[in-house]
Amino acid sequence: MEWAFCSFFFYDMEKKSFTFSEIKLKLVNYCVYQDRCHAEVEQKMKEFLLIDEAKEEIMLYLLKENYLNEERFTRSYIRGKFYIKHWGKTKIKINLKQKQISEKLISKCFDEIDEDDYEKTIRKIYEDYSSKQKGLKEYQKKSKTIKYLMGRGFEYEKIIDILDR
Repeated sequence: MEWAFCSFFFYDMEKKSFTFSEIKLKLVNYCVYQDRCHAEVEQKMKEFLLIDEAKEEIMLYLLKENYLNEERFTRSYIRGKFYIKHWGKTKIKINLKQKQISEKLISKCFDEIDEDDYEKTIRKIYEDYSSKQKGLKEYQKKSKTIKYLMGRGFEYEKIIDILDR
């Protein structure tokens, strides 16, 4: 079974040749399908073995036509990771930094998360996770649940602040 997967994988990786216009259109579609950051687009361009001038021209076109917008990407990413995946700000920030998004832009875009929603989410995850912990003393439950929330990217100080209310 492993061999079949490997041969399929290599088949997909065969390089096909495209014209500059076709590559540009493929990258436009890549950006239209979902918001992208510069690093993702640059990574995608590597598939096409483009010279630096061609990469630069495509990147400028994507920016000029607003197919590529770092702030829009950051805002969309923050909303999705919080409201859909229920990640905390720390985990979101780490993942955005891995995508080479600046600290300044990340901080500016965190207003996408409503503070009341953030607190309600921490409380809900805490209650749900804590209720599933059986056979533990109360302090063990609390400790394990706080650790779980921190693993989801929520800040320790914020968790404690909300639980102490």
